[in-house]
Amino acid sequence: MSFASDDLVDDIMRTAPHTIRVFLAFKLACVGCPIATFHTVDDACREHGIDREKFLAALVGCVPA
Repeated sequence: MSFASDDLVDDIMRTAPHTIRVFLAFKLACVGCPIATFHTVDDACREHGIDREKFLAALVGCVPA
């Protein structure tokens, strides 16, 4: 499974619920946030000062084999 910086945060969490732990580990309180339906990964990382490439790598890394 791949993730991109223009993917919506809510779409990621809905289609790949195992990624929720990554959002929480990066201190992103996106779970249940109404903005998650509009925010892309890029938006969330920029607004929270998170390295986008590290976050995307963590998302990919949590995908079960």
